[in-house]
Amino acid sequence: MMTAKEKIERATASVAFDGIYKYVKKNPEENIIKLIDLAQKLMGGAFPEKNFDSFRKAIQDKDNVWHTFAMNILNNADGEVIKKMLLALGLGAGVNGTKAVRANREKYKCNIPFIMLFDPTSACNLKCKGCWSAEYGHKSNLSLDEMRSIVNQGTELGTHLYMLTGGEPLIKKKEILTLCRENPDCAFLAYTNATLIDQAFCDEMKEVGNLTLALSIEGSEESNDYRRGDGAYKTTIEAMDLLKKNGLLYGISVCYTSKNIPYVTSDEFLDLMVEKGVIFGLYFNYMPVGKDAVVELIPTPEQRVFMYKWLRKVRNGKTGKPMFIMDFQNDAEYVGGCIAGGRNYFHINSEGDMEPCVFIHYSDSNIRNKTIVEGLKSPLFQAYWHNQPFNDNHLRPCPMLENPECLRKIIAETGAKSTDLIEPESAETLCAKCDKFAAAWKPVAEELWNSTKHPNPKTQFYRDTPEGRAELEKKNNQ
Repeated sequence: MMTAKEKIERATASVAFDGIYKYVKKNPEENIIKLIDLAQKLMGGAFPEKNFDSFRKAIQDKDNVWHTFAMNILNNADGEVIKKMLLALGLGAGVNGTKAVRANREKYKCNIPFIMLFDPTSACNLKCKGCWSAEYGHKSNLSLDEMRSIVNQGTELGTHLYMLTGGEPLIKKKEILTLCRENPDCAFLAYTNATLIDQAFCDEMKEVGNLTLALSIEGSEESNDYRRGDGAYKTTIEAMDLLKKNGLLYGISVCYTSKNIPYVTSDEFLDLMVEKGVIFGLYFNYMPVGKDAVVELIPTPEQRVFMYKWLRKVRNGKTGKPMFIMDFQNDAEYVGGCIAGGRNYFHINSEGDMEPCVFIHYSDSNIRNKTIVEGLKSPLFQAYWHNQPFNDNHLRPCPMLENPECLRKIIAETGAKSTDLIEPESAETLCAKCDKFAAAWKPVAEELWNSTKHPNPKTQFYRDTPEGRAELEKKNNQ
């Protein structure tokens, strides 16, 4: 719940936005900078000034794709939706959230996440090739009160951004909308197959304003429906048209595999997505999780190099597209490697199990008998906190896919159990599916890492704390 001070801050910022937005709409090309200034003020120093300066410079250049990006949002999105999302992400997550997260990391001596993922349900009305979600059946759900508890505990810790996974989370869209109404200082994102998006849902999305969607799509109709089923592409495109018509903010979720990379990176695909109103793309490397995993779908080392270089080209102001794309595997260098285990995020499945990652289905804590803080201080999450980064080459961030020996060790030492709802999978079975890729990727990643410049995210790991340095010194002296 927002404090009285936070409610006053929100009301003041809302009035300021209304005035500035009305002014900007009179001449968007000339006045868009005013909205950037307001966003920076709302963020309260949560992000470096140089980031805002770079964005201002890009937006003022009409030949820059980020100018087009900003104009697309301003011209296509509903003003109230923009305002409510800006207040949730700016004041809620950026200002109040960031301060609380940092303070609670010191207080509790463990990872405190900026984002929480949870599954409202395991149910899904599609069965995509190589996806574990469809294995789970339709019997596993979080209740509305359990979801409320997750958000209430999270906001107390400073977490104001919630991503809803599954299953198909929109099967629980009534409960999701309730969470959005009750927590206007939080932003919610649902990953969806788009089958349950209709006009009534768009009306409610517009009312709450703090819910966005990431629609699953994988390139062309042929490449998409190969994995997601006949008719899935058509349904998704129709949902995009409806969302754009209603002035809503949304993006896409793309699982890239060894088979679909040419399709999901093509100019034709990206241009169509921009035309349909997509403003962001979340790209995921295929992970061989679950009994029906298809190891051959893991991108090859050569494909990973291509994705790394393509990502930087497509975000470039002069060579890119007016859509913000991020890749959780190939962008790890910007966040100091693996962000799981509560470092920046963790996952709660539909049975309440706290998992370090949406792809790592092991747990030693459940929200039905532990608080979130107790789970973050459990042996499994402490192992993540103490061992991150799993590799100083942040092109090899994951303790499963690129460093499978790390996950084997963590599960063996903590005793965490498999949380697969159909067929438990041992760490050895899972990691064995990654060994071949990890070995092949290692020399390629080393060469790429050593031959390119990398950002300095200024991340502090456990090893950098006084306790971590003392522990390392003790170990070295033994």
